[in-house]
Amino acid sequence: MSHHGFSHIGLSTLDLDRTRDFYERVLGFPAVRCDVIRITEGGRIRHAFFDTGRDQLIAFMEARDVPGIPGEYDAGIHRGLGVPSAFYHFAFEAGSEAALEDKRDELRAKGVDVTDVVDHDWAKSIYFKDPNGVQLEYCCYTRELTEDDAQMQERFEISVARLGMEDKDALARRDAVTSASALDALAATPR
Repeated sequence: MSHHGFSHIGLSTLDLDRTRDFYERVLGFPAVRCDVIRITEGGRIRHAFFDTGRDQLIAFMEARDVPGIPGEYDAGIHRGLGVPSAFYHFAFEAGSEAALEDKRDELRAKGVDVTDVVDHDWAKSIYFKDPNGVQLEYCCYTRELTEDDAQMQERFEISVARLGMEDKDALARRDAVTSASALDALAATPR
């Protein structure tokens, strides 16, 4: 079997109406399939698929009053895991450097907080978040990848803040854990 890319990526949301507005109005991804799934034991799930291009879809499910599914949780994925948002992100193809800059300007004009263009040596990207807190990216290749690119090696050093992906919540949790550990160590020190 040959590879044909993704059919779809499935995510969750606590507010499908807000999510749909963002993906349709802000990103321009049309909804192509929308279902309401009635759950036998009670409740329902709304499920919407958006075409991101080339028939590749991103889908969101919103559960309401379904037994066993909490009413509130972190739909942004990373916060619940305590990792930076860059660890779980989805990148859309921009097509060219000019299109990437145009998309950045378009998103900013629509009120989206978007990073400046980040140069990765082999690609350029912009980063932003959806209403669920999911890290999104538009990216374009700037050169062909080589065999050397496929070799794991240290290539550069850059700060999280410079990449525009600093997660203040995660940093605050890390600092709180570090402070708590320091207090525990201090409390355990014989006097």
